[in-house]
Amino acid sequence: QYICYVAYPLDLFEEGSVTNMFTSIVGNVFGFKALRALRLEDLRIPPAYSKTFQGPPHGIQVERDKLNKYGRPLLGCTIKPKLGLSAKNYGRACYECLRGGLDFTKDDENVNSQPFMRWRDRFVFCAEA
Repeated sequence: QYICYVAYPLDLFEEGSVTNMFTSIVGNVFGFKALRALRLEDLRIPPAYSKTFQGPPHGIQVERDKLNKYGRPLLGCTIKPKLGLSAKNYGRACYECLRGGLDFTKDDENVNSQPFMRWRDRFVFCAEA
């Protein structure tokens, strides 16, 4: 077992982007099959970079008001399979999740606007759900 300390220059990261930071640090590294036993033990964010985070645009109350759901945790899921469904079938999966009691669904980060399921088509079918 070994421990490795890695430091990155702050210029590699987009200011205020938690997504960019985590994707840059762990996204490609954990997909590298030669490093099967790799794990992240600690992450230290310099105060100068932390100060660039603006925080969420609003609090949980706004989300609860939009969904009209109060007094309990909100429950959601990522639609699976994430790739390969038509926009219509993706919308159907969304419908089934919501009909089953979920409050929301979300797209997996790999789902964008692929030729077999364009964003606008997916949006229309999910909005109907």
